This record gives sequence, C-alpha cells and structure tokens, in this order.
Amino acid sequence: LPTFPAHALPDWLSGMVAGVAEETQTPVDLAGCLALAVLATAAGGRATVHVRGHWREPVNLYTAVALPPGNRKSAVFALMTGPLLAAEKALVELSGPRRAEAETTARLARSAADKAAQKAAAAEPGLRDQLTAEAVHLAQQADEMTVPAKPQLVADDVTPESLATLVADQDGRMSVMSAEGEIFDIIAGRYSGTPNMGIFLKGHAGDMVRVNRQGRDAQHVEAPAITMGLAIQPEVLDALGRVKGADGRGLLARFLYAKPLSLVGSRNLTPDLLPEETAATYAKQLGGLALALADWTDPAVLTLTSDADAILLAYQKVTESRIGKGRSLHPVIKWASKRDGAVARIAGLLHLATHPDNGWMVPIEAATMANAVEIGDYFTAHALEVFDAMGADPAQDAAHQLLTHLKEQRLSSFTKRELFRGLSRGDFPAMTDLDPALTLLEEHGWVRQHPQASRTGRGRPPSPRFDTHPSVTPPLAGG
Repeated sequence: LPTFPAHALPDWLSGMVAGVAEETQTPVDLAGCLALAVLATAAGGRATVHVRGHWREPVNLYTAVALPPGNRKSAVFALMTGPLLAAEKALVELSGPRRAEAETTARLARSAADKAAQKAAAAEPGLRDQLTAEAVHLAQQADEMTVPAKPQLVADDVTPESLATLVADQDGRMSVMSAEGEIFDIIAGRYSGTPNMGIFLKGHAGDMVRVNRQGRDAQHVEAPAITMGLAIQPEVLDALGRVKGADGRGLLARFLYAKPLSLVGSRNLTPDLLPEETAATYAKQLGGLALALADWTDPAVLTLTSDADAILLAYQKVTESRIGKGRSLHPVIKWASKRDGAVARIAGLLHLATHPDNGWMVPIEAATMANAVEIGDYFTAHALEVFDAMGADPAQDAAHQLLTHLKEQRLSSFTKRELFRGLSRGDFPAMTDLDPALTLLEEHGWVRQHPQASRTGRGRPPSPRFDTHPSVTPPLAGG
C-alpha cells in the first residue's frame, strides 16, 4: 500500500507531519491523516467548495487510521491536536464578555417578566388585562433570548444524542477526535442496544438535523458539519463492517481509511526531535485559521480555476470508468461514488491551508487540485484493502490458504482427496471443509473442476478433479 503523500500538503503542514512521524517513530500516515482532520476541524462548517452547477462540497472529513496497539497514537494525537485545543481556549476567553452579557440580559428579562406576572395577578380587575398583556409580552421576549454556548471545537467519544446537541450549540459544527475506537461501539448501539448512526450520516453530508431536547423547543440545524479523526485498532474495522446497516446506509462509505504498516520492531530509538520552529509555525497557522473562521455565520464559497476544474473532471472520468461491474473500483462502489467529492473537500482544505489569510477570496488552483488527487489515490488504494478485509469471511481466508498451497506445491491438477491429504487437519478437519473455499476459487477462475463422470456400480465415487490456472504454476526459470 502507498505511504501517505505528505509532500502534497502545504510546507508548514508537511513539515509538521514529517517531524511528528520522525520523533514518535510512527508511520507518516497517522500524522498525515490527522493533519487533514485538524484542518477540517478548523474549517468545517465555515467553507464549501463550489465545483460546478449545484454541486457543492463541505470541507469536513471522516478519517480512520488502523494501527495495532503500541504505536504511540496518543502521542501523535497530542502533538497534532494541541493547537486546536489552544484555539478553543482562546475562543472561550474571547467570547466570555459576550456570554456574560447575554446571561445577565436573559436573567434580567426573566426577572422583569416574573415581576410583571406577579403585578398582573395582584392588580384590580380594571387593570388586570393590560398588565397581563404586558407580562405576556415580557415573557415572550425572555423566552426568545438565547445565551451562546461556550465554544468547543473538539469532542471525544460522545453519544449520538450528545453529539447532536453539541452540533446545535456550536452553530452546526463539531469534531470528534479520538485515539481509540469507542465511538464505533457507541454507533453500534452500546447504550441503546440498536445502531444509531443518523447524526453521523447527516453530519457528513450536511443534511438538515432536528435536535429535540428536554424542556426546550426542537432545533433545526440546516447544514451540520461533523469531522472525525480517529486512530483505531485493525480489529475495530472488522467489527465496524458487521454493524447492522453501516454498509447499507452508507456510513462505511463516508470514511477515508488508512492501514499503514506498523514500525514496531524497527523503530529508531534515537530519532530526531520535532524542531521547535516547525511546531511553532504549525500552531500559529492552524490556530490562526481556526480563529479566523470561527465567527463566520455563512460559509465561505471556494471556487475553482478552470484548470483545477479540468483536473477534477478528469479524475471523475477515471472514477466513472472504474466503478462498473467487473472494474477495479466496483467492489467498493459505494465508497468510490463519494471519492470525487472527497477530493474536492481535500482540495478546499489544502487551499485554505495554503492561503490561511485570504483563501476565501481567491480560487483553488490546479496545483492544489493535483495534490488533492494524489491524496485521493492514496485513500483509494487503502480503501480497497480495508473493504477487502471487512468483507472477508472464513471461505475467503480458506481460499487464500488453498491458493498459497497450490502455488507452493505447484499443483497444475489435483483431486479433492489429494488436496485434503496435503493440508493440515487443524485447518481443515474434514474434507467437506474444503467446499466453500474451492467454490470461491472456482468463481474467481483460479481452479476449474472437471465434469463429473456418470457413476456406475457400487463403491466410493471418484474424487472431483480440478485443474489450476496456468499462472499458479508458471515455468521455472531456465526450465
């Protein structure tokens, strides 16, 4: 599988990714995918990419990196998300006076309404109607007053209900960043007993969400923007593939997956440390972008130059040519149907990272789109691997094992009984255990069964005979 193309990121971001990967001795894929997630956290809900016509893509992303335990995921998370938490703290401090004023005004309005109601209740009959009308008016004014929530950019493993509330409170956006995979257990129904993925589906696509909260009127979030940056164990992906409805409803197709090789066992124990200047530049650029976009109410619309649009259109044509039946992307057709949109989103993020001061005023250039396409190809290769593993069943694993045996033994022809005798009884206790794997190999053209001869007389029927594909037993060098 390809390595994350860190060179496709802006210099200040690629330098951070490379420095973090070196100091922590982790695959560059982990810091690279988190770099996209933190950009999406800073800009999600505050910008959209206008491709052409009515096609617009928000710039929030779902990324999931699969790595075994012991790969220092928490250390990488701390380094990559630290500036976001600092920006969040700054937003809390900056909004303090405004929140205090709103709280005081709302409290005074409620107090005035209560006093007016008491005055109306004690009034003489001739004045009661007028005072009641005034009390009702003041009560309505008090109810319409809202106190801004304390700013929050990042959440951890939250329930779907809590996430929906956070999205409503945070003007339609929220990010879930976690070095664990517990969020998938929650989606699968850890607390409710049934899968609950609605907010995650709508939060990626930007579809309207209705939030119902006890004691308060329902709220509508017109275009929610949720970002997820997760680092999980490979086994979690297998479990995710078995969540009821996760594939059918499209949750699996919304993630950009990475499955890098672990460096454990070959790590440099005296690596170069992350340069302070690199970390400082990263913190300044990322924090500045988050603060600059925090108060935007209408999202910035990012446009494409004609050359950038041509590159994306060429990429679309490649996708379309490969998702048909029998083509390379057909096994992941649901995911592949979203990859062009993902590339547009990535291009928007790279553009804002390249122009953090005025990205909303200049169009996305061809070079930026080309970099996004390269990252899209990286995620495509990893998605094919991840979905293959998710869809694996015992028959597929056994078929791989049989194919390896046929290649090692160079069997151009064999009977089922001969094959059974040459295999471990621990893997195939009975001859019938071969049937699902042989059927799968035959469906994929690796073996072909001879026609069964008509049985005559008594006794044990002949064992089915198979021929293997010529590529299984190529001629030996010099033979």
